[in-house]
Amino acid sequence: MKMRSSVAVAGIAVLALFGTACGKDGSPEAKTPAGSTGGSQGAPGAPGGAAPELPTYTPKTGVALTGSKTFDAAKSRGKLIVGAKEDQPFLGSKDPATGKVSGFDIEIAKMIAADLGFGPDKIEFKAIASTNRENALVNGDIDYYVGTYSINDKRKQQVSFAGPYYIAGQSLLVRKNETAITGKDTIKGKTVCSAKGSTPLQNLQANFPDTTTRVFDTYSLCVESLLSNQVDAVSTDDAILKGYAAKDPKSLKVVGEPFTTENYGVGLNKDDSVFRNAVSDALEAHEKNGDWKKAYDATLGLSGSAAPAIPALVRY
Repeated sequence: MKMRSSVAVAGIAVLALFGTACGKDGSPEAKTPAGSTGGSQGAPGAPGGAAPELPTYTPKTGVALTGSKTFDAAKSRGKLIVGAKEDQPFLGSKDPATGKVSGFDIEIAKMIAADLGFGPDKIEFKAIASTNRENALVNGDIDYYVGTYSINDKRKQQVSFAGPYYIAGQSLLVRKNETAITGKDTIKGKTVCSAKGSTPLQNLQANFPDTTTRVFDTYSLCVESLLSNQVDAVSTDDAILKGYAAKDPKSLKVVGEPFTTENYGVGLNKDDSVFRNAVSDALEAHEKNGDWKKAYDATLGLSGSAAPAIPALVRY
């Protein structure tokens, strides 16, 4: 509860400073969350049982990728530089006290690194904003990017992808005791929050005209609004929502089936097909040996949502 209070205070401060929330906006008020049962924040633990353990990865030895400039650069510097998010609970999240990053996407990055011959101590995670991902890859600032990065044709004009390693889709996060909202067909007349400028927000506004949207700069502020009864639901990719539910499983849950499709891939430099094939091989190996499932269960799986099917890799 202490962390939640801190986040709420930070959220209010951000809104006061920038005043960027729009629509029916406003600072999340400090009301007692009707749906909150006071779940612990950020404390991993499977509902009703012991927390699943993360897999471990043994770095390969003698790896050689002839013709890969990305791999040669990493070997020369002695470490991989991996772009990631650091503000998405149980996907890519940074502990402000320790500086360590964790989450499902971080585990995907570690699996790949191990098969390239790099242990976790040889990975530098670099936070890259979504709007800067293509430039970071094109400029060689990072070796690869793992962070809810959807594969689409427009992006493939600048970069390439390995994967998909996860198929996400827009969904709904509600308070644990919510019974009226069970999916997209039940949000008529409800107030749903999403992030400013996001594709899920645009989808809500275009295709759900009878639903009131509320907009904040971040999903964390949306979640605070949800917990303080200012909105009825939060909507974005289910993977992101599962992360919040995993962070506070006693207060939050994801409902309904995803109603869009987002193929998450590992972002790569477009011109390095040798490196892309190696990353694809690594994903395939760790999906088959069970590491993918273990990583899901120990991160997003803490939301109570079972692991989805592992998508087939698309090699090109």
